[in-house]
Amino acid sequence: MSDQSPTPAPRLVLATHNKGKLRELRELLRGQVPGLDVDTQVVDASAVGGPDVAETGVTFAENSLLKARAVAEATGLVAIADDSGLSVDVLGGAPGIFSARWAGRHGDDAANLRLLLAQLADVPDPHRGAAFVCAAALAVPSSASPDGAREVVEYGQLAGTLLREPRGEGGFGYDPVLQPLGMDRSCAELSPEEKNAISHRGQAFRALLPAIVEALAGR
Repeated sequence: MSDQSPTPAPRLVLATHNKGKLRELRELLRGQVPGLDVDTQVVDASAVGGPDVAETGVTFAENSLLKARAVAEATGLVAIADDSGLSVDVLGGAPGIFSARWAGRHGDDAANLRLLLAQLADVPDPHRGAAFVCAAALAVPSSASPDGAREVVEYGQLAGTLLREPRGEGGFGYDPVLQPLGMDRSCAELSPEEKNAISHRGQAFRALLPAIVEALAGR
């Protein structure tokens, strides 16, 4: 007979296949929810067979809700999803919800960076303002709540300026080209702890924390 205890069942699913986002959420939740083992019970969609959900909304909030709702109902677990992107002042808020596929192919970070920097090559430094924006949604499936499905959306924003060349090896997406206001390093040059303390996703996930604790109580 094995002396090993069985691995605790997942309690919370992040509706993504992005391991970077999963690491961020686990670190933010570590020690925050009584009885929650973040390393085994907070998982991404691939770990529980969650569906890939088309981002057909026209706002960050709509897309995050679409994903959280679909994954919660498909898995029977409390689900969190976010939709986030880069909003550039001189581009009228673009790339926005198209940030991950700005160069045409979803998730090609290097191509997205090259295209954005080329588009802004002639923009002087005082006008290179931008911000990371995030809408994070929590969905409780109807099967897990006596009051039926429940949903909550929260927001976060990290303002900064766009560099002319990528800097740093950390993070992902547009992290190498956004320098937060008041700092002299790009988001990709920050430690995970520094980034989590100020990030748009961190802000939105922290705002969701009371709803997460409530949703997981007794589960």
